[in-house]
Amino acid sequence: MSLVKKFATVASGTLMSRALGFGREMLMAAALGTGPVADAFNAAFQFPNTFRRLFAEGAFNAAFVPLFAKEIETHGTGGAKRFSEEVFGVLFSALLALTIAMELAMPLIVRYLVAPGFADIPGKFETTVRLATIMFPYLICMSLGAMMAGMLNSLRRYFAAAIAPAFLNIILISVLAYAWYHGLDAHDVGFGLSWGVLAAGIVQLAIVWVAVRHAGISIGFRRPKMTPNVKRLLILALPAAIIGGITQINQLIGTAIASGQNSAVSSLAYADRIYQLPLGVVGVAVAIVLLPELSRALKSGNLIEAANLQNRSVEFTLFMTLPAAAALWVMSEPIVRLVYERGAFAANHSTPIVASILAIFGLGLPAFVLIKAFTPGYFAREDTRTPMIFAAISVGVNVATALTLFPSMGAPGIAVASAVAGWVNALMLLGMLIKRGHWGRDVPLLKRIPRLVLSAVVMAVALYFAEHYFAARLGPGSPLVIKATTVLALVGGGAALYFITAFGTGGADFGMIRRNVRRSEAKTAPPIAKTELDE
Repeated sequence: MSLVKKFATVASGTLMSRALGFGREMLMAAALGTGPVADAFNAAFQFPNTFRRLFAEGAFNAAFVPLFAKEIETHGTGGAKRFSEEVFGVLFSALLALTIAMELAMPLIVRYLVAPGFADIPGKFETTVRLATIMFPYLICMSLGAMMAGMLNSLRRYFAAAIAPAFLNIILISVLAYAWYHGLDAHDVGFGLSWGVLAAGIVQLAIVWVAVRHAGISIGFRRPKMTPNVKRLLILALPAAIIGGITQINQLIGTAIASGQNSAVSSLAYADRIYQLPLGVVGVAVAIVLLPELSRALKSGNLIEAANLQNRSVEFTLFMTLPAAAALWVMSEPIVRLVYERGAFAANHSTPIVASILAIFGLGLPAFVLIKAFTPGYFAREDTRTPMIFAAISVGVNVATALTLFPSMGAPGIAVASAVAGWVNALMLLGMLIKRGHWGRDVPLLKRIPRLVLSAVVMAVALYFAEHYFAARLGPGSPLVIKATTVLALVGGGAALYFITAFGTGGADFGMIRRNVRRSEAKTAPPIAKTELDE
């Protein structure tokens, strides 16, 4: 299976999840708007959801996958099974203890960490605590599921791990549909969604557990014991969680700061859902696929293959995310109006704020995705210290910028801080790779980057004038069908213009596509390839 095909396999599952996420957020916006229950649910969900993104979208894999792959190559399936059981025993015991402690301390966590701004608002603080208490056990399911997803990714079985997150949105959409049918009030909707999150965690864990068994590895419970392999995993896992989840850590900080202003938390959450579509489809797919491939290339001493993997991943990343960033910047308001503007979501208040946040997130999108393409270059070499330092610097930049801008700009100021921190982190990661000689100079890539940027700018200018030309069709009073067809036509036309310009200027060519698609699987196939099935 080629590198691009692997990206596509993971991206297809993620795309399904993100598309369903749109449906979920549209229903939630109509039911809750940006009111107090929406703020409470989004703040409460941000806490376990941060852990979901830390673990399920690559950070745990960053520590687990290289060690699991090493066990496969040195001790075969039996050694990999033993290592997995050792990790499972320690991880489950630690998560159970952590969950009990967090549940007991939830009022303090919400007051001082998650949403300090809610503390003085009657009812809002108590609701947030209760919702967070219901949802926090989701962490156990997601963390154990992430370990099994890492096993599946190492075995090149990407589909089950990619498709499992979609069930969170399927279940929450079902809850919202039930609430709409029975006319439940906002308070009941919030609690129904919280129980739905917990149920989704159980379902997702069951899916990857069955897939691992189907792959030929049955995990049993072992008494927790700090074996050398487990110690090595823990040494790598903490920095990897911080590094891989830097975007989510910054968002958690942003949520805490935003809790000081009504509607700011839910406005950030709605904008986040839209820009998570390209970030998840491209960034997560690249991070999940690149790490095991890069680890195998380095362990086999194939430095040329490793350099090629890194360069082609960045090439693919920029090719896909630059037009998405340009479209989000230019068309944020029509997109928000189409996706959310109905029911309790107010056109005169909610739409402008969410649109401005989304536009700023768009500017940071390439950086957020590049971080996921650069960090495997460190993780595959078992270096988590350096990117952790960069992550800490990025968090400092985010906090300082957010605290400076929030009083004057409100929620958009937090988005600016997140984008700035993302670019600072991405540039530091790239700079150190170059300094260490771990990033080979790739002339074709260097020639393509400015041409891809030019293509995205051409597309953005065309969309800007087209949006103004069709302003009446995109306005608040326009029927939904007309708005939808106009937005889709503009997006489709903009994408066509981008690809025509990119191929016309040499920013992309069919040779680039063929080089990625034809990359042979046989060069890096693990010893157990004979037991694998195509997913």
